[in-house]
Amino acid sequence: MVENSLNPFGKALAADPAPLGLAGFAFTTFLLSFVNAGFIPSSAANVVVPLAIAYGGLGQLIAGSWEMRRGNTFGFTAFTSYGAFWEFYAIMVILADMHIISSLPAAGVGWALVLWGIFTLYMWGGAMMANMALNLTFLTLFIAFFALGAGAIYNNTPLTHVGGYFGILAAFFAAYTSFAIIINSMRPGAIPLGPAVGKKS
Repeated sequence: MVENSLNPFGKALAADPAPLGLAGFAFTTFLLSFVNAGFIPSSAANVVVPLAIAYGGLGQLIAGSWEMRRGNTFGFTAFTSYGAFWEFYAIMVILADMHIISSLPAAGVGWALVLWGIFTLYMWGGAMMANMALNLTFLTLFIAFFALGAGAIYNNTPLTHVGGYFGILAAFFAAYTSFAIIINSMRPGAIPLGPAVGKKS
């Protein structure tokens, strides 16, 4: 019914799910990237798993489903994919800890990260057309994936740390974008997101 699509102020319910998905991505990525960068002990990865399931994973899957309802192909693909990535990460760690899988081969994990880097690289093309903040999120994220993948494949700790640094940058830009969209929904234009590539600010 029409009235069910309205809030008490008579406005159509059209909340933007992007801030939820970006926040779920950002704060889960922050924590794991702190580990990858060597800022906190590797044992903190045990805290990443439940966060990845509940917020990085489920939060982004919810955001992706609502982006589909809004007709946003880019948002649907991005949030659903990265939500699935966090579920993949959590399941992989849980299965290894339960000894259901005997080990996590570094080369396999590394190439999986490289493949996610390739996905992120072509999603970066779409992000460029949105705004500068999202552009920088995907730019730093694909670099993070490639560095982490190479670090795992070659057992190279400095490369893993570099991946962690770029992961922190990606999380920062995602969090900033989430914050800006929330504030701008209440006070349009209050927080700049920067121009899309090829457009003047």
